[in-house]
Amino acid sequence: MAGFNPCHRTIRRTIMSLQTELDTFKTSWRERVGAETAKLVDDDNAALQSLADRALKTGAQFPKRQLPNQTGGTTDLGALIASGPLVVTFYRGGWCPYCNLELRAYQKALPEITALNARLVAISPETPDNTLTTAEKNALSFDVLSDTDGALADALGIRFQLSLAIKALYRKFGHDLPTRNGDGQWSLPMPASYVIERGGRIALASVDPDYRNRMDPAVALSALRKIAIAA
Repeated sequence: MAGFNPCHRTIRRTIMSLQTELDTFKTSWRERVGAETAKLVDDDNAALQSLADRALKTGAQFPKRQLPNQTGGTTDLGALIASGPLVVTFYRGGWCPYCNLELRAYQKALPEITALNARLVAISPETPDNTLTTAEKNALSFDVLSDTDGALADALGIRFQLSLAIKALYRKFGHDLPTRNGDGQWSLPMPASYVIERGGRIALASVDPDYRNRMDPAVALSALRKIAIAA
């Protein structure tokens, strides 16, 4: 077929594969919790759209921070950015099934990310003990970092305080965020993914107020290939 690019088929298939997993879980969750709870979550997500619209976008400089990692050390994002392209994905916590699906998808893509001379990190507000549990549960071989004070999420414009209704729902589900995150707060980052060029410019930013939607690793890989071609 004229103009056919096999990479396009690969990317489309991967996107469908991850989103199908996310949508399948979402469908089963809605059946379990019922229409009233499902509408509560839908409405709460929609209310975050204005925050997502104000978050850092493509072309901005990614903030440089040193964050604790899951092995008890510290990862310097500034040093990683200075050495080459970086993929950063923010997730809500190891208690979130959508986050675990996303993290496993990025683990599968890690060899291709590394082959493009890029690094990958995942960041959540959880304490290092909890990020270690998440890394072990999902067999992750990339750095999983703790933004425990929310400073990086604040700098990116993706952090928000949970509404009273969602706090009550999470308490009912057993999600004790103030304890898991170690900061005493009911706050979370909107899931967000970034592809960052060497030097810190954000080449691609994806921020979605609906935590059940995530940027597929194949999209990040496509952006990394463009960076490699331009280098």
